[in-house]
Amino acid sequence: MAEHLSKNQIKWVRSLQQKKQRDAEGVFVAEGHKCVEELRGAFELVLMVTPDNATEVEIAQMSNLRTPQGVIGVFKRRGDEAKGERQKARGEELVVALDGVQDPGNLGTIIRTCDWFGVHDIYCSMDTADCYNPKVVQATMGALARVRVHYINLKEWLEEVQKAGVPVYGTLLEGENMYEKGAITDKSKGVIIMGNEGNGISPEIRQLITHPIRIPSYPADADTSESLNVGIATAIVLAEFRR
Repeated sequence: MAEHLSKNQIKWVRSLQQKKQRDAEGVFVAEGHKCVEELRGAFELVLMVTPDNATEVEIAQMSNLRTPQGVIGVFKRRGDEAKGERQKARGEELVVALDGVQDPGNLGTIIRTCDWFGVHDIYCSMDTADCYNPKVVQATMGALARVRVHYINLKEWLEEVQKAGVPVYGTLLEGENMYEKGAITDKSKGVIIMGNEGNGISPEIRQLITHPIRIPSYPADADTSESLNVGIATAIVLAEFRR
């Protein structure tokens, strides 16, 4: 049987619910057998918590979930994401850029969606939610093992992308119907920008879009909601790019 966790280890795992502590330690927490096992193939496991080395009460104390799943893994971050190094898009594949997406659930859904549609890199503005927030990690269901998330100066990065001739798509209400011929010039490569839940894409980022697109409502003249949830919108747009 595994050695029982010490009080200091339990306290340490609990402290990792705070972003500043995760950043200082360069680690993050995942919960649930499936999620932990998915991540073990891509991240270095620092500590594993199971019923073999902790009581049910102790696991509940360390858990971020209302109903703890009995398994908690502490993982070391990858170097590139932890340091926030700038990555250059060469336009050889499709990537997603997030401008101020702040809800952890939405970010987790987007990461999981990108995993499903074969998008391996997400470039985030510095005010986008932390991809290592426990709620985000939980919502990804292990997709962080295959999707790299980079935090950058999004405006400067997009300016470089533009200079390289890479198409920059952005979802705007005044954009072209993405199902119309010519709205998407090349489905195999480019940058797709998704904006903040309440305000959409910011003005400084909006001016860098080369191909404004929109998801049309149906029927076109019907009264409907003002906008779609950003996680759902990302899934719809990626489905069209991969169709």
